Amino acid sequence: MTERRPLRRRANKSVPGKRAVKKELARVLSKLGVASRTVAAEWIKAGRVKVNGRVVWDPATPIDGDPAAIEVDDRRVEAQQRVYYALNKPRGLITSASDEHGRATVFQCFDPPPPCPIFPVGRLDKASEGLLLFTNDTTWANVLTAPDCHVEKRYHVQVNPLPDAEALGRLRAGVRDDNEIELKAKRVELLRAGEKNGWLEITLTEGRNRHIRRMLDLCGFKVLRLIRVAIGPLELGDLAKGKVRELSRREVSALATVGANHCGSGSFRDSNQR
Repeated sequence: MTERRPLRRRANKSVPGKRAVKKELARVLSKLGVASRTVAAEWIKAGRVKVNGRVVWDPATPIDGDPAAIEVDDRRVEAQQRVYYALNKPRGLITSASDEHGRATVFQCFDPPPPCPIFPVGRLDKASEGLLLFTNDTTWANVLTAPDCHVEKRYHVQVNPLPDAEALGRLRAGVRDDNEIELKAKRVELLRAGEKNGWLEITLTEGRNRHIRRMLDLCGFKVLRLIRVAIGPLELGDLAKGKVRELSRREVSALATVGANHCGSGSFRDSNQR
């Protein structure tokens, strides 16, 4: 009788019939919290990124996402702890990490600098002020900025001349520019009125380029000041102009939950609580 030997299992951790999902290199770097996808792509195109010891020049190169195999400037990439900040942006700063014309950017407000590369969540133009968020968590940022998530953003806007009831009605109804692009707000309310100008509270759930300024210009108003005072449930509050603070875990989760609920994508899981 032949002795029956026990079967040996193959040392294969993969699931039969399934292949490891590969992702684009720039996306992998952004998911690791090393840099935004745009910045990661710039690094790759500059020849600063290696995978398995070889320089990769194409940001769309598919890889398995193992950080141990990736190097930036000859230093191995490691997943970064997720960080979240709020800034009260002053007027006159551009929302960018750097500027080819040498203009001052919002990152000069970080003193000391953050412990890892971060990027702004959305934008405020140079002449605008108020609440601006920063993170290295692309998933969280995408929930807040995706067009179909409709996260409310509230602004206080000083305009000239003083709007009357007819003008408010037109703003509430929405306007179209010369290219037939509709510019509309979710809510428009008169906060306070002076002799020559007034303050409006405008709530958006979408954010086209210079949305509020273009909308008001089409209705014959000049914007004197534009301040973002809230994003979802997060208020600017008493954060001093030019100052930065870290968001609490409760604030991070509350913002993501609002975005996820509008997107219908369920609840947000804090990456630092895994």
